[in-house]
Parts: sequence; C-alpha cells; structure tokens
Amino acid sequence: MGIMSFGRVLAVCVSGASLLCAADATLVEEIIAKVNGDIITRGDIERQRKQIEAEARQQGLVGARLQEAIEGRSKNILRDRIDQLLLVQKGKELNINVDAEVSKFIARLQAESKIADPEKFQAYVREQTGMPFEDYRNEIKNNMLTERVIREEVARRVNIKPEELKKYYEEHKSEFVREERVFLAEILISTEGKDAAGIAAAEKKAKDISARAAKGEKFAELAQNNSDAQTARNGGDIGGFEKGKLRPDIEAAVWNQPRGFVTPPIKVDSGFLILKVQDHQKAGQATFEEVQNEIMDKLFGPRMDPALREYLTKLRQEAFLEIKPGYIDSGAAPGKDTTWTDPAQLKPETVTKEEVSAKTRRKKLLWVVPIPGTKSGGKAQSSSR
Repeated sequence: MGIMSFGRVLAVCVSGASLLCAADATLVEEIIAKVNGDIITRGDIERQRKQIEAEARQQGLVGARLQEAIEGRSKNILRDRIDQLLLVQKGKELNINVDAEVSKFIARLQAESKIADPEKFQAYVREQTGMPFEDYRNEIKNNMLTERVIREEVARRVNIKPEELKKYYEEHKSEFVREERVFLAEILISTEGKDAAGIAAAEKKAKDISARAAKGEKFAELAQNNSDAQTARNGGDIGGFEKGKLRPDIEAAVWNQPRGFVTPPIKVDSGFLILKVQDHQKAGQATFEEVQNEIMDKLFGPRMDPALREYLTKLRQEAFLEIKPGYIDSGAAPGKDTTWTDPAQLKPETVTKEEVSAKTRRKKLLWVVPIPGTKSGGKAQSSSR
C-alpha cells in the first residue's frame, strides 16, 4: 500500500498496480495548507472546531451566544495551527529536547489514573482524548516544544525594568489593599472504595508523607507523585482563602501557622488531607515586595503578546507557506505570497527531437556572431570547426 499527496487530497493506493492508481485512490483528507515540510488538513480544522464547540457548551453557552463564541474562536484555528507548526519546527531546528519532560508528564498521568498496565493505560488515554496514544503523546511533545521556544526566543527578550514596577505600584496602590488570606497547597490520600485494611494503609501513607514534607522535602513533588486530588498536577496548589471560607477544623489547623507549616493528616470524607501554608497575606496595604511578582505579570502580558506575534510573523516570512483558496490565516505576514500551488494542475513540459536539434544548431551558430571589438568573425568561425 502506498500513500501519495496530490495537493488537493491525500490518497491511498490500494492495488499498487499503477503508479498513479487513480481508479483505486481513496480520499482520506483534504490538504488546506503546507507549512515547510508539514501539512494541515481540513480534518485538523474540523476537529479543533468541534473541541471549541464542546468547551463552549461546557461553559453553559447556548443559542446565539454559543454560535458567537464558536465563530469568534474558529476564525483563528488555522492561524493557531500554523503558529504551532512553525514553533515546533523552530524547536527542532534549535535542537530543543523535551523527551524527558514528556516521559515525566505521561508517568504522572498514569500514576493519577491508577492504571499500572501500559496497554490498559493507553486504551484509557484513547477513550479520554479520542486519539491514539502515540498521537496524544506527540501532541504533548509539540506543546512542550512550543512553550520552550516561546520562553527562550521571545519571553526572555521582554524586559521590564525595576523602576517600571515601582512606578506602577505607586500609581495603583489601591489595587493592592488586601483582605487577610491564607494560601495553601494540598495532598489527598484517598480512602474511597477501600476496606478497613486499605484505610489503615492510606492513613499510614499520609502520616509518612506529612513527616517527609515537614522535614523539608519538596511539597509540590510529593503532591505530584502521591496526591489523589486533581490539584496534584499543579503541585497541590489550591490558592488563597479569606477567613471563614474554610471548614472550621481546617481553618483552625492552618490560620495562625507560619509560612511553610505542614499539617498532620486531617481526616476528611474522601480520605486523609495534608495541607501546607504557602503564604499568609495580612489585611491592609500590601508592600511593594509582596506584590512585585504580581505587578510583573500585569506588565508582562501586554508586552508579550505583540512580541510573540512579531516573532511568528518573522517565522512566516521565512517559511514555505501555501494556503488553499477559501481558507484564511488571520496571522498572515504582510506581503507574504501564500498562493496555493496544486500539483494536479502542473503540466509537464514536452520537447520534440526537432526542437532539440534546432536548439543545438542555434547554439553552434552563436560562434559565428562577430565578437565586439574585432574586424570579423573569422577567428570565431575557425573556433567552431
């Protein structure tokens, strides 16, 4: 079985009896864009559009608002797909290797799923994502490559001076008047579906992890490797809480504790909960030092977005890029020719023997043309003999 690209479609040659096997060609996908050595198909765009619709429905949007949200985001699907391909290609060009990070992510995902058997885990991934495991793994790899390229090629070039941070703080002090809040991270050791022996084992594990965290082991890593909560992938971070927002026994366990304090296991309905006090924000005007990173985020975003778009425009200008009529790249580089070339419409040039012979004669006759600066073409004629 051979696979050929005709520009308009990807066709599968079933019989293999003919070079073109037109009679046996089976339409698989329509190619709508070529980005250097990669392609984008109509199926890629349709799958992304369906994902956008699913996310919009999950947000509770219906009717006109649903359609407006889908259309608003769909207009940038091709742009975003081209962006990712260009960034992934750049990552490979820069020899950026994220294999270790990908393996670690997959291992953590498998640990969270509690499926030890590799084949069953891959089936689980296929069920949850709707794509083969290898495609999912490759998607994770591409996302990580993209993030690394953006960080190394764009983000590090966006500079914000300390005096700019201080100036923003002085001009926006009212934004940084705080309510008292405690910031926490969690590790949950689940007891759901376990018998008495299982619950006892879970409690023992929770006590061991709590002791290790209290001695200084990195709480985020302990959470990623052991927590049964959804927050495990974020290192257990659950954000900040004002007084009265937590369950009374939990609030009592953490409210007056210093930063870095780790609780013993707390029994909750779903298992044993371990909490770490990440920070305790006092009420009143926050100091500049307390909000410096927050101000950095406020100033960084508005500068990062145009810097990234400028970088992606530069990559487009340098790329081989063709887009099929009817599809629009909303991030197109000004002046870049992305005219679609369909190989099916290219006609081979044919040359007759007579034309070849005529060209040969004309080439020989060039030798008898008088050379500028000479009295005659005699020397040239003698050279042609």
